[in-house]
Formats: sequence, structure tokens, C-alpha cells
Amino acid sequence: MPYDSSLDAEAYSRFWENDNGKIVVSVHSYKNGPKKLQIVRELKNASGEFTFAKLGRLSKEEIQGILPLIQEAIAVM
Repeated sequence: MPYDSSLDAEAYSRFWENDNGKIVVSVHSYKNGPKKLQIVRELKNASGEFTFAKLGRLSKEEIQGILPLIQEAIAVM
């Protein structure tokens, strides 16, 4: 069965931003199933718009920036 975005409920979403882009921390529940944490990196392109990028490795600054968001997300779960 293919993914249906209308069945994906977002319970929490916050982001941490720096000069290069942002990291989005969110909690989703698909088809009223268990809530799950999602972490996404978005980088700024030449025109200043955010585009999806592979999360990959995190710097210490990035971890310190998103850790409070992850803790808030855990409380929502």
C-alpha cells in the first residue's frame, strides 16, 4: 500500500536554524499508529530557499541546538 500523506498526523514540529540551513525535529503518527520522531536537514540554496538534504552527521553545535527540541518531542510522544 503506498504512502498517503493525508493519513500522516503531525503532533509536534520545531526547528533549529543557523547560517547554512535548519534541522527540523517533528513527531508524526501514521494511520493513528505509534508516534515517531523525525529529524530532517534543510539547506539554503543560492536563492535563499530551503531544500531537503540528507541529515548525515551532526556537529556539536547542531546537537546542542536540537537536543532541547528532541526532549520536547519526547514529552509529546
